[in-house]
Amino acid sequence: MATIKSTDETFDNIVKEHKIVLTDFWASWCGPCVTLAPILEQLSDELKDKGIVIAKHNIDEEPNLPVKFSVRGIPTMTLHVDSEHKATKVGLTTKSDLKSWIEQNI
Repeated sequence: MATIKSTDETFDNIVKEHKIVLTDFWASWCGPCVTLAPILEQLSDELKDKGIVIAKHNIDEEPNLPVKFSVRGIPTMTLHVDSEHKATKVGLTTKSDLKSWIEQNI
């Protein structure tokens, strides 16, 4: 499964429709965000059997949701399980660290 696009309007529905949602708050000018993108694509494929959906939320195009989650730096990732906000991770990290963080919180 590829990542899906999140907007201020669609975010709540995405979280309600899927058991586990990792939202990546990013911007095209953010170098670490660009580096993180292929890692998230790989994890999306590896973790699809666990029902995980990865949503990409562009903070420049959709600025309201990042305020709701107090996003102060990017990349910031939030993890929702059964529509509940479980965890937040800020900054670029390795694929293994990110996978471990996800698995610890689901």
